[in-house]
Amino acid sequence: MSVFSSPPPNYSVEDVMLLIKVHYGIKVQATVLKSERDQNFLCNAGEKRYVLKISNPDEDRSVLEMQNACVQYIKEHDPSLQVPLAFKEVKTIENEGTSFFVRLVDYLPGQLLMDVVHHNDLLYELGSFLGRLRTAMNGFDHPAGHRDFPWDVAYIDFIKEHKHYLESKEGVVDHFIDQYEQIVLPITSKLRKALIHNDGNDHNVLVNEHGETCGIIDFGDMVYTYIACEPAVCMAYVALGKDEPLEPIAQVLKGFHERFPLTLLEVSALIYMVCIRLCITVTMAAYRKQLFPDNKYISVTENQAFDFLEKMKNEDLHRWSDKLVEYAG
Repeated sequence: MSVFSSPPPNYSVEDVMLLIKVHYGIKVQATVLKSERDQNFLCNAGEKRYVLKISNPDEDRSVLEMQNACVQYIKEHDPSLQVPLAFKEVKTIENEGTSFFVRLVDYLPGQLLMDVVHHNDLLYELGSFLGRLRTAMNGFDHPAGHRDFPWDVAYIDFIKEHKHYLESKEGVVDHFIDQYEQIVLPITSKLRKALIHNDGNDHNVLVNEHGETCGIIDFGDMVYTYIACEPAVCMAYVALGKDEPLEPIAQVLKGFHERFPLTLLEVSALIYMVCIRLCITVTMAAYRKQLFPDNKYISVTENQAFDFLEKMKNEDLHRWSDKLVEYAG
């Protein structure tokens, strides 16, 4: 079993309010937040707000400790970056013979990127923010990040082993795996690696009242992989639902590249990484929908991701790669 195949926790709001009072000595009003494989609750304690995170029963404690250590490291290296600091250490709770890890983290104010109109300045700022995040994380490492992880663009084995769940659409994913294996795999030894956030999507990025990217949440997908995957993941989600996605993703790249310069090879690989990330999205959704048909959040970006992949299947990715190299300057 893994965090992707195990049922998430199923605590009620009442359970959570009691749990926080018992374990943290805080009286709160709790409401449910959406989550893919864990359970998250917004907890209002009057002037202060927190998020309670109850991990999937198959989550590894060391992965949670890595997240806590990483946000602390970021805060020390760039204090103005908003990241969810943990309140005390990881705790363990029991429910009907099953153990769950629990963390209380800071609630970060701001609008989610998904609720804001995407314009060029915003997307450039978004890329710049991720470049700052990359700089702040430089030098941070943790053994738990060195893992085979399905959401890692470098780990295409997950797609290969689960793409049969896509049935008639399997060929779309095969197309991009072929491209990735031909173009990116031969140069991987020249691509820099580090621990990255790996999930800069519009459900995790926060925007302030001035329309500037101000914070990022959910470090649960952290992994040691290619540094170029950090902007690539964000570009993948920015591309969704756009009639002409090249300009929006190029703005993210420009912002990132000016803050944290990428090499020419890294930039040239980005469009292939973008497509592989969305191949993971559709494969994961097809696989997990069978297991958890009631969890609508699993397939929140599935249709848009397929639309993008269907469109890109008919595009010359070499040309897109060259265009992004031009944009990066």
